[in-house]
Amino acid sequence: MTLALLRRGPGDPTFQRVGDVIWRTSRMATGPVTYAIEQLSPVRLRGRAWGPGREELLDRLPSSIGADDDPTTFVPGHALLADGVRRFPGLRVPAPDAFSRQLIPAIIEQKVLGVDAFAAQRRLLRRFGEPAPGPAPAGMRVTLESAQWAAIPSWEWHLAGVDPRRARAVQASARVGPQLERLAEQHPTDLAAVYRGLQSIPGVGVWTAAEVGYRALGDADAVPFGDFHVAKDVGTALLGRRIDDTDLLRCSNHGRVIGFESCASSS
Repeated sequence: MTLALLRRGPGDPTFQRVGDVIWRTSRMATGPVTYAIEQLSPVRLRGRAWGPGREELLDRLPSSIGADDDPTTFVPGHALLADGVRRFPGLRVPAPDAFSRQLIPAIIEQKVLGVDAFAAQRRLLRRFGEPAPGPAPAGMRVTLESAQWAAIPSWEWHLAGVDPRRARAVQASARVGPQLERLAEQHPTDLAAVYRGLQSIPGVGVWTAAEVGYRALGDADAVPFGDFHVAKDVGTALLGRRIDDTDLLRCSNHGRVIGFESCASSS
């Protein structure tokens, strides 16, 4: 359940589940890597990796499955949330990759149907991604390096189904991605600085930054304001009615729910 958040659609070439084993690919600073994770018990798992990035990936494996997410810092402000914590005690917010690994897919997913964004990413990765190292399932690919994303010509974006605005945003993020990676490494607890850096990229706003935050930075409090579904779904689940982003922001504190039941009574 923790890793399912990282899958970009059922045909994601960087993510497959075969039986009880989850296969993923990534690109570390030391190179491409394929890794397989198998849960052996509620508290034990086995991780194996192949490729030049193997050692770096295995060093980061605990973070990749959410070991840095401290559940004691979450205080449910609603009975439904308390029930969820009780039923899913092992669910965590992971920090699996360099965040550029999640930034570019998030840009491709801006303001389009998920199925169309997933198809575009599949086309690009199958066209430009390198085969996964090691004994990976057939068809798996490794995401591109920043320079490779920046070099994709305009007609390839068109053929993949990505409009010029999103293509320009991807290329802009690819050009500054390494600098932002260093910022995140130097200031791992200063998420505000990382978000400011992300949102300084043309075409990257609050929604995209939050999508990166909870998929790559381990930020359990990242809220993708501007999402078509989130505010409505949260309102329906916690208040019994739809709300908008204004209500969602008013009932939270920088993403931290402060008590939707009391918020409902004041609405």
